Amino acid sequence: MARSKATLCTWLGCPGLLGCFLLGFLAGWFTKPTEPTPNSSDVYQNVRQKLVAEMKAENIKQFLRSFTKLPHLAGTEQNLLLAKQIQDQWKEFGLDSAELVHYDVLLSYPNEKQPNYISVIDDQGNEIFNTSLFEPRPQGYENVTDILPPYNAFSAQGMPEADLVYVNYGRTEDYFKLEREMGINCTGKIVVARYGKIFRGNKVKNAILAGAQGIILYSDPADYCAPGVDAYPDGWNLPGGGAQRGNVLNLNGAGDPLTPGYPAKEYTFRYKVNEGVGIPKIPVHPIGYHDAEVLLRSMGGPAAPDSSWKGSLNVSYNIGPGFADSSSTRKVRMHVHTNNKITRIYNVIGMLRGAVEPDRYIILGGHRDSWVFGGIDPTTGAAVLQEVVRSFGKMKMEGWRPRRTIIFASWDAEEFGLLGSTEWAEENARVLQERAVAYINTDSSIEGNYTLRVDCTPLLYQLVYNLTKEILSPDEGYENKSLYESWLEKDPATENNSYPRINKLGSGSDFEAYFQRLGIASGRVRYTKNRKVDKFSNYPVYHTVYETFELVEKFYDPTFKKQLTIAQLRGKLVYELADSQVIPFDCRDYGEALKGYSNRIYKLAKKHEEQLKTYKVLFDPLFSAVVNFSKAAAEFHRRLEQVDKKDPVTVRIMNDQLMFIERAFIDPLGLPGRKFYRHVIFAPSSHNKYAGESFPGIYDAMFDIESKADQHEAWEEVKRQISIAAFTVQAAAGTLKEVA
Repeated sequence: MARSKATLCTWLGCPGLLGCFLLGFLAGWFTKPTEPTPNSSDVYQNVRQKLVAEMKAENIKQFLRSFTKLPHLAGTEQNLLLAKQIQDQWKEFGLDSAELVHYDVLLSYPNEKQPNYISVIDDQGNEIFNTSLFEPRPQGYENVTDILPPYNAFSAQGMPEADLVYVNYGRTEDYFKLEREMGINCTGKIVVARYGKIFRGNKVKNAILAGAQGIILYSDPADYCAPGVDAYPDGWNLPGGGAQRGNVLNLNGAGDPLTPGYPAKEYTFRYKVNEGVGIPKIPVHPIGYHDAEVLLRSMGGPAAPDSSWKGSLNVSYNIGPGFADSSSTRKVRMHVHTNNKITRIYNVIGMLRGAVEPDRYIILGGHRDSWVFGGIDPTTGAAVLQEVVRSFGKMKMEGWRPRRTIIFASWDAEEFGLLGSTEWAEENARVLQERAVAYINTDSSIEGNYTLRVDCTPLLYQLVYNLTKEILSPDEGYENKSLYESWLEKDPATENNSYPRINKLGSGSDFEAYFQRLGIASGRVRYTKNRKVDKFSNYPVYHTVYETFELVEKFYDPTFKKQLTIAQLRGKLVYELADSQVIPFDCRDYGEALKGYSNRIYKLAKKHEEQLKTYKVLFDPLFSAVVNFSKAAAEFHRRLEQVDKKDPVTVRIMNDQLMFIERAFIDPLGLPGRKFYRHVIFAPSSHNKYAGESFPGIYDAMFDIESKADQHEAWEEVKRQISIAAFTVQAAAGTLKEVA
């Protein structure tokens, strides 16, 4: 204490010395180099470039190899181990946090003691032909365990016996052709449909509506084999013993079938398993085309109505019902013993906290679970996500933070109905509605190797165009040209060929709950096939045991440059959304899109011109609302260009208007019969979950309207849907007006 007093006295006794010290300190402080702020343009450009330069094709290759060594089906021990591996790596990469988040959802597995198969039986009930129980293993994987045989998850159990009817792709229009034009009734029959064109769950729903007792699905070479290409492993075509797995639910966005609308946690009320949402009431089973050929070869009944009903098998494609000639007394028996059970699943949720607006979130999410090895689906996406996370982590370790918070997600149980992503969206819905700026999906990064494919909200069009102009094209013959140039040349938009094609968002992947239910601006990008030439559905070995690392390395992307390009584009999208001072959305493109969609739906309605007059159906309110939205969008962006970017409150107000514009298109009541699809402008098609439909409420109300018994009631519903759409668009325009 005495020493402290003495020291203090010494300082007080030497005011000159104290003054010199303070003067030197202040001079040093004000002349030291200023640290650039996270928003300064030099740092912004530097991080932008470093982030992309950090991503390496070799790393993506190694992640893909590591993640595809063993099967990792949702609900299995191996998929949990993979989740923990990803979690550990994210922590190692430098994320602020990486947590496992679990849910207890209904999953579905084959019965190990009672295999699923299809039989042809004689009139005594003897099984004279049985389909394969397993797919032949690919080379190098002969000793791998835990490969489940092909099955359709959530199929009903049963052993129905009946005549067979061939129903082409099992689409709504295929049943119209059978019932209305050919007089063929499917009630009490077993139907066989080829995979392709529409989501398999829609095929099952249509079979149930037609009165079928069961449905067999198969992959026809016309839809799953490219001409002149060998079957795997010599090429990338589907072998005859390969069969596509997949769920056959009709959830319509509900998430876990037993807890629709709410997260499947320990405390949640659950419906009984037989009361679950969207679970089919008939048996469903997939087979390969070698087995399908045996069934179809003996078919009787009328010939296929036209060439669009014929595949590439060496059969007549007769419709049935039943077999012909000496086989006429034979029937088909299904053996399906699949079990549904509540199982724990795990999402990995990583976070990189924002430095300026930590309460604004950009989400980059994709699923991890696969039917077998997941060589393409989903692991070309999971490997890309891993490399993007690693690159963002590296930037953070070097002292950078994004302006807004970035959430990275490795979803579980996507293959069972988008369960992991939907449950997390349900659990966090209140927070996400208030804070989420955008959701970028990172499912498979390739489904072909021809050109870029983009599906997104119109808000993201300009950002996607701009970023693809900055990335070099990986395509052969386009060296030193941009990704935008190769994309534009290979796939121009139909309505305006001066821009590349961008598709509407439908469903079939994990963006669904974020976009269709919560109204969060969303997008997905990947490499795809040549849609003009390649007529096969998906890619040939989709959801089979032949989706291996070697498939990708040998045939789809040997240099891994296509996947690197997708990593760069997904990474850049996240970076711009997270770090731009002004959120890079453009509402004017939404106005243009609404104009196109309203004209299209009106053109459809004009086919019923007489009824429009009779029932006084007017589209004028919708057209007026669209004009008002376009004007409001133009005025908003004029103000945005003049905004004082040094005024954080004004910038935040306008950013919030941008963030909430997608939310403005949400109707809390949902679409008729599909309450979890709440976006008034976009929804998955009622007839094909994979495809997006614009003004879905109006479209569905007008679908097949001429066959409705009560025409007055049918057109009243059309008027109601026009009114909802007009109100919603007008209300959205109101959110863009200057804040009072």
